[in-house]
Amino acid sequence: MHIAILTFDGFNELDSLIALGILNRIKKPDWRVSLACPAPYVTSMNGVVLASQISLGEASAADAVIVGSGIKTREVVADPALMAQMQFDPKRQLLGAQCSGTLVLAKLGLLDAVPACTDLTTKPWVEEAGVDVLNQPFFARENVATAGGCLSSQYLAAWLIARLEGVEAAKSAMHYVAPVGEKEAYVDRAMQNIQPYL
Repeated sequence: MHIAILTFDGFNELDSLIALGILNRIKKPDWRVSLACPAPYVTSMNGVVLASQISLGEASAADAVIVGSGIKTREVVADPALMAQMQFDPKRQLLGAQCSGTLVLAKLGLLDAVPACTDLTTKPWVEEAGVDVLNQPFFARENVATAGGCLSSQYLAAWLIARLEGVEAAKSAMHYVAPVGEKEAYVDRAMQNIQPYL
């Protein structure tokens, strides 16, 4: 099982790295989570430099893909060569996007007739792309999920784990990362957000 987290220049660390950390709670030999970038190195919105683990083309072959957000997403969707590298198919892949990553899925035509979640800054751009934006942290229809707000990355990760490994695996991963003394509340909140879409 290979999950790719798309991470572009100007990325939001919370989107890519929280999902990466939660998804890697699954400890199985065939479970792999990779940061997919358009260049060997990308720099976050706060100056953190990450090395790419796989290319965008390799991400297109992954079993699941999360599109993270960042401050340069409008530049990403305006670059035809970059967009052409992302060949995703919801019939064979689980696809998720967070905040401005939702704009990428919209521009790729993967949100046709599917309402979506995004952050407040990106909302007008996603609506301009013809997608209805919901006022909630998470939504999924079949194999496509979106989340809105930096800390909603936990919901995307939990949804992917629940879909790929089962609900108990998702609860276990969330329990591990949740703050001490609040673990049950965090797990319950995550499951309340994703359960209707499983």
